[in-house]
Amino acid sequence: MSSLSQRPANPVVGESIPHEAASLHVTGQALYTDDLVIRTKDVLHAWPVQSTHAHALVTAVRVDDALAVPGVVRILTADDVPGVNDAGVKHDEPLFPSEVMFHGHAICWVLADTLDAARVAAGKVEVDYEPLPAIMTVTEAIAAESFQGARPHMERGDVAAGFDEAAHVFSGEFEFKGQEHFYLETHAALAQVDENGQIFIQSSTQHPSETQEIVAHVLGLASHEVTVQCLRMGGGFGGKEMQPHGFAAIAALGSILTGRPVRLRLNRTLDMTMSGKRHGFHSEWKVGFDDDGHLLALEATITSDAGWSLDLSEPVLARAVCHIENAYWIPNVSVDGRIARTNKTSQTAFRGFGGPQGMLVIEDILGRCAPLLGVDPAELRERNLYGPGQTTPYGQEVTQWERLGRAWQQACGQGGFADRQQEIEKFNATHEHTKRAIAVTPVKFGISFNLTAFNQGGALVLVYKDGSVLINHGGTEMGQGLHTKMLQVAATALGVPLSTVRLAPTRTDKVPNTSATAASSGADLNGGAVKNACEQIIERLRPVAAQHFGVNPADVRFDHGVVSAIGSTADPLPWAELTKRAYFQRVQLSAAGYYRTEGLHWDSSTMTGSPFKYFANGVAVCEVEVDGFTGAYQTRRVDIVHDVGDSLSPLVDIGQIEGGFVQGAGWMTLEELVWDESDGPRRGRLATQAASTYKLPSFSEMPQDFHVSLLEQAHEEGAVYGSKAVGEPPLMLAFAVREALRQAAAAFGPDGASVDLALPATPEAVYWALESARSGQADGNVRRDKAAVDPEPIPGGHPMRPESERVAAAEQPQPAGSRP
Repeated sequence: MSSLSQRPANPVVGESIPHEAASLHVTGQALYTDDLVIRTKDVLHAWPVQSTHAHALVTAVRVDDALAVPGVVRILTADDVPGVNDAGVKHDEPLFPSEVMFHGHAICWVLADTLDAARVAAGKVEVDYEPLPAIMTVTEAIAAESFQGARPHMERGDVAAGFDEAAHVFSGEFEFKGQEHFYLETHAALAQVDENGQIFIQSSTQHPSETQEIVAHVLGLASHEVTVQCLRMGGGFGGKEMQPHGFAAIAALGSILTGRPVRLRLNRTLDMTMSGKRHGFHSEWKVGFDDDGHLLALEATITSDAGWSLDLSEPVLARAVCHIENAYWIPNVSVDGRIARTNKTSQTAFRGFGGPQGMLVIEDILGRCAPLLGVDPAELRERNLYGPGQTTPYGQEVTQWERLGRAWQQACGQGGFADRQQEIEKFNATHEHTKRAIAVTPVKFGISFNLTAFNQGGALVLVYKDGSVLINHGGTEMGQGLHTKMLQVAATALGVPLSTVRLAPTRTDKVPNTSATAASSGADLNGGAVKNACEQIIERLRPVAAQHFGVNPADVRFDHGVVSAIGSTADPLPWAELTKRAYFQRVQLSAAGYYRTEGLHWDSSTMTGSPFKYFANGVAVCEVEVDGFTGAYQTRRVDIVHDVGDSLSPLVDIGQIEGGFVQGAGWMTLEELVWDESDGPRRGRLATQAASTYKLPSFSEMPQDFHVSLLEQAHEEGAVYGSKAVGEPPLMLAFAVREALRQAAAAFGPDGASVDLALPATPEAVYWALESARSGQADGNVRRDKAAVDPEPIPGGHPMRPESERVAAAEQPQPAGSRP
């Protein structure tokens, strides 16, 4: 076992403790970026002037009437930028545009003594436009060949030969929408300048180092002249990985020009109309199965709706391409990816980062094809799970394939899948207007950043003379419990009680050049760095303690604040006494820790390599009930088994799994982004601008029974204390909800109905799906390109394969690439 993953005898990691700021959250005492405004004197407030066109040239801007509004101090325009007028890492996002690219695009910003004055003045700014054609949908972009960025291609095997070999070949299309982050705290920044002209920015950002870099870029400064701090975020979900940079730059620019602190906080409508969302996708696919229902070939073209600029669309698409097979072995694969440019907000990272969009394609394929093959969807999925020696289409071996099988069996066993299937069949036979269904779906999600350079983390650990410990690390806290885990890691590595350790806010002048808290890698990267720093300090303390005990330094032990030694009769030392002695012996009591993920290699030009440290696995079983008159439904029960390795903090991890699943279920079933696609004057306007029009999951959408278990015996070698990432993978467990709804809709029609279900699967969408099944016209919009002569249902279409059969199959020696 590696030193990174090995745990001491009595670790603090693994204890189920509450979130470190839980009491502050529920009592309202937790401070967020905008809470600092009332503690700051003479703050100016920023408000944008937004475009009323989806695409137009700005031919004139008149600000005299706005400047006359009492309280207005300044209006920021492109002429005020001392550096580069661009807030994007791809240099395609002008901070003050001369060509507006989406409805709501900020043209200039008003600074005033009060928020009301800034808002009123923004309404008095006169803008002249020369309207230009606007592309609003990904299908329009495809027709117009409106693309941007890279076009990745991933290929393995011989797809043409696979289709020739296949007994059943189907093809179809699938288009689905994005998702609004709807974090509770909207985008916010507070900037001020000190007497030396240095900029200090409080920002609600997942990537303080990149915020620092972009602000310096806009202001024409070096990075050491800009400091960014993130206290905490009221949610991020990827929406604050790239998008905060421009808002922070506006605040910083305003502060430099006025000499006063500047606050920029978007209200909900501004946030929804100005900031990016999850990418919607369009896919065209062709798939081949053999006579036993095994996947033989997949050919697909997936096109993401990126909005007006690239942002993170290239890595999002790359991850989508790399996750298109989800948890299934497909020997022959050819996938092309494209990025559509449309006149919408620039879409950005969202929990899963393209993985959900890619995985959704194969899950939709299996859900639509299973009835046409005459096989139970659960059996079809289980038959195609990865087995020993098999690799992903990009060439990385799936070394923990058996965990998928164990999670599948545990979830189905705990959920009583087979018995409930029989109960549902009986229920459906006696209820004409109400149908139930149960579905099971797996998740295999790669953990690491697509860009290898981002897989590094830093930390600064300070031990004071009295034994108290302060840690800084490069990760940001957005409610996911990263700080809680880092406190547990530090306490474990130092061998002190949790109460001994405190954590400082994330700042770029404490830990530089940090990666974004994203890609589910926060605990892996920063935990490795914190552990490294603590171990440096421990190694310096060992000789000091060895003098007291008269032993070899290697025999010194640190356990819950007590220092002892093997083979010594001397009294144990309290931790605080040892740190005091170390100080007087001039032993350094601080350390900068560092961690880099080893074993990664990736060639983006060929889309081959091993880009992920490991895969996180999970399985969800979901039962739903659908009303045949309205399409309304309820989620009756959910059973989840998820692989988090040896959990650093089980209470936090279970909460992440529950939250991720619910957020995924919202995307699957409720949350629908609607832009005006008409040719009228409001073309391009986002119609779903608030909670009143954008439906979020609430208590009424929660499963009546919700059971979450962590996969046992799941130690992860080579990760901090044997843990695994948990942030993103649970979102994809919600595929089971949509697949259950598909099966319930099909139950209103004859056996073998293949249902095409929209995403989100709103009650309206479910109603039209069940209506097509009921009318006998359902075919899932799937084209049967090839079928066996006189096709019969695929044999063995029983609901579950016995665990003994799977284990026996796994124990048989099999060549690489063969099926279990």
